[in-house]
Amino acid sequence: MKRSNKKDRDSTAFIYVRLSRDDGLEGESYSISNQKKLLAKAAKDAGYTNIVTYADDGVSGVTMNRPGFQAMLAELEKDHAAAVYVKDMSRLGRNYIEVGKLTEEFFPQHEIRLVAISDGIDTNAGENELAPIRNLFNEWYARDISKKRRISNKVRGNSGEPLGPPPYGYRKDQDDPKRWVIEPEAAATVRRIYDSFLSGQGVEQIAKALGEDGILTPSAYWEAHGISRAGKEKALSPTLWSRGTIIKILTKQEYCGDVINFRTYSKSYKLKARIENDPENWAVFKDVNEAIIDRATWERVQVKRKGLRKRKAFDGEVSLFSGLVTCADCGSNMNFRFNQRNHEITFFSCSNYKGNRGGTCESTHYIRVDFLEQIVLGEIRRLTKYATAYEDQFAEAVMELSIKNAEADREAQQKNLWAMEARDRELDKLFERLYEDNVSGKLTDERFARMSERYDAEQKELAEKISATRKALEKSVSKALTKDMFLSIVRKYTRARKLTRPMVNELIDHIDVHQAEKVDGVWEQRLTIHYNVIGPIVIPEDIPLPAPEVTVNTRKGVWVNYAAGQKNE
Repeated sequence: MKRSNKKDRDSTAFIYVRLSRDDGLEGESYSISNQKKLLAKAAKDAGYTNIVTYADDGVSGVTMNRPGFQAMLAELEKDHAAAVYVKDMSRLGRNYIEVGKLTEEFFPQHEIRLVAISDGIDTNAGENELAPIRNLFNEWYARDISKKRRISNKVRGNSGEPLGPPPYGYRKDQDDPKRWVIEPEAAATVRRIYDSFLSGQGVEQIAKALGEDGILTPSAYWEAHGISRAGKEKALSPTLWSRGTIIKILTKQEYCGDVINFRTYSKSYKLKARIENDPENWAVFKDVNEAIIDRATWERVQVKRKGLRKRKAFDGEVSLFSGLVTCADCGSNMNFRFNQRNHEITFFSCSNYKGNRGGTCESTHYIRVDFLEQIVLGEIRRLTKYATAYEDQFAEAVMELSIKNAEADREAQQKNLWAMEARDRELDKLFERLYEDNVSGKLTDERFARMSERYDAEQKELAEKISATRKALEKSVSKALTKDMFLSIVRKYTRARKLTRPMVNELIDHIDVHQAEKVDGVWEQRLTIHYNVIGPIVIPEDIPLPAPEVTVNTRKGVWVNYAAGQKNE
């Protein structure tokens, strides 16, 4: 719109209409169409011949950042209208301070007439002393509505009713909107994402593959099926999957059939930004809906995501063992590297080696990738033979190790929890003594403030650690119950001829690499393979299943042999 001359401006009136959930009980007169009719007639009756309408439908008056409203203000700043018509002052907004700025500063400065029909306000008729009070009441109304809605949401959320829309893969049940049912097409894509991730594909690879196969993104899928969902503007391509979308799907516990409420919250009814809530404050209701992903699979994905550390070689290659190899001495992750002179030679070395800046580990724990691959494949073959030929003995060993590892982990965590809780109680007592000493005059206010601040910081940190440890303890209870799943995975790779990413990810939790040592004139290197669920497993010596014989010529021309079994301390 070009800048108007005075004649055009004087004949132009803007009418602004707004409706949101806040106004849902105010009757048919507040509908967008009725507001337009009422205001257009009033403006024409006042002599305005050019009527321009701006509208915001479904936007709360608490925020002033409304598209239609902001567009109108931009045109008013350009002197394109002489008057603004609204049904009442609450249409301008339910923010006392911001609406006050408009009526007391913006409109007078730009010589704009304001007419609020239902409130009997017309600035051409003189200043209305009740306008500020009406603005204040409008804000109180918004605050009251917000308070009631929060209480309602709290009651609904704590009763297990989902507060948000169903995630991609589900839709609301037509017979019972409080429950979700599976959408087969979208659910198939969710399952594909989980299967692809567990088979070793990265999130970028998964996103690329979905796009290449023409799979619609969640937002494009909803749009194609006529489902209205709030969110960002649609992407340039309906099949352009993002890394963030894949991660969000991989971490959504709702796919186990759960309902989770209160994941986020807002600090004030005036602030629409959502803040991540502490998981302690979530309301979790398990197995409410039919699961798209079984819980064991979902938990495996979370464990894999937590421990994943991708390191790329010279040509962008990612090792099968990236994120799984650790230093046996210091426990640090080992970096995937390539030989500077011969890029075909790849290896792992300790990321905490003291030769690196800031490192503390005494040795590099260097191990060639081809050496590692041969050992792991040989040990997996030996493990599958053990499971097949000695099934009962293997099952008994797995059960024993599973329970033993879970109990050991739980015992260590429980001791740590007790120690932290004891320290927390001790800090409470210290606070009491500090307060008493301060009141009695034994401790100055300055020293009291300094010491209490230090204790308070420590107690807050303790509270976070205690919460995390309690959650870990809850998860450890079911850790020993997944041995059947491990047994089925082992049997799946009975005839494996080469290592694959799914095989490594499904069977192995991590691998400890020991520093090579010279024994009786021969260099030997030991590995400790920690299998998922059961940890390291030692095949009894009386069972005729010899360890794989693997030898490699290292970077310095030294031959190193694989030494099976646990290292004697």
